[in-house]
Amino acid sequence: QVQLDESGGGSVQAGDSLRLSCVASRFKYCMGWFRTVPGKERERVATIGKADDRFGRPRYVDSVRGRFTISRDNAKNTLFLEMNTLKPEDTAMYYCAAGELRCDGGTCNCWVSRFYDWGQGTQVTVSS
Repeated sequence: QVQLDESGGGSVQAGDSLRLSCVASRFKYCMGWFRTVPGKERERVATIGKADDRFGRPRYVDSVRGRFTISRDNAKNTLFLEMNTLKPEDTAMYYCAAGELRCDGGTCNCWVSRFYDWGQGTQVTVSS
């Protein structure tokens, strides 16, 4: 099992930036950021693989593409999520997760992978 510890959340104004960090006891091939809002399903925000190839290149949900950037420091087992131009609809609990590469219907990449190890989450609140 992988231990994951997120940090960096907070309360900001719309248009501000935040940088989330996640320190892992060890990395799995796929790492990702997810978010939850009470009453809604968990949303996959961004994923990244160990290698910058067709399997692991960063992928994002449409609502954050161009504003968020996921990155990883494999030497330090640390995952990041740089969030710019934050909007009130980005308000959520953000979770770091680890998973193995899998294929789904012929598509093999971290975006379709399943994640089984989760952190405790860090709250992001964006006010208008």
